[in-house]
Amino acid sequence: MDMTPEQRVTLHGFNNLTKSLSFNMYDVCYTKTREEREAYFEYIDEQYNADRLTKILSHVAEIIGAHVLNIAKQDYIPQGASVTVLVSEGPVVEVPEESYDESPGPLPDNVVLQLDKSHITVHTYPEFHPDEGISTFRADIDVSTCGEISPLKALNYLIHSFDTDIMTIDYKIRGFTRDIHGHKLFIDHEISSIQNYIPDEAKELFDMIDVNVYQENIFHTKCKLKQFDLDNYLFGYTKDKLSEAEQQEITERINLEMDEIYYGKNMDRSY
Repeated sequence: MDMTPEQRVTLHGFNNLTKSLSFNMYDVCYTKTREEREAYFEYIDEQYNADRLTKILSHVAEIIGAHVLNIAKQDYIPQGASVTVLVSEGPVVEVPEESYDESPGPLPDNVVLQLDKSHITVHTYPEFHPDEGISTFRADIDVSTCGEISPLKALNYLIHSFDTDIMTIDYKIRGFTRDIHGHKLFIDHEISSIQNYIPDEAKELFDMIDVNVYQENIFHTKCKLKQFDLDNYLFGYTKDKLSEAEQQEITERINLEMDEIYYGKNMDRSY
């Protein structure tokens, strides 16, 4: 919502609100044999290696108008990757040369810090069921910002960057800032649901549940794909290679796995 100059609130100093967006995506696959599982994880590792994840997070920083200060990335053995990006609202002013002098540092009253440091991180977690042929891949992305940067504007891009069956999205605002009269502000923008930041074409693809605690500025949305096509969950072959009984059994296993992730609890496995 665009605000007129009369509607805008003048702050006393820096905007100290911390806005945190957590985006968790899950990809589920049926891998009957060890060879299929290893091939799936190799594919996932290639698709979401540290270099590609770095590009995604760099675009996130660009979308939210943040300035990248530092990037740390790592691919892990045997699977997984992590990337951490330190960002700020704008370019950092160079530190005065006297700060490097071999002399006592300033007293606390004289220390000047840039308080708008923020970060963007991603970690990936491939895993598999020990005996039921189900493999899953999870990516956790956290965008934590201070100041006027809003991480919610990056949500659309994140949804389009990952091929996901299930999404869990959390948004929380912490702390407070003040206006020039000393009045505390615990939120600086309107929000009723994370779903308002998800494009309509994505909403049509997913079933969604909201759990929001408005008085605490906590917002939570879960999403699960509506349409199920078994071919999308087989790796290296299609369902026409399976008997009808096998198709039904695998479909039940995959749907149960997705329901357990979506609802966050173990369910009856009497299939």
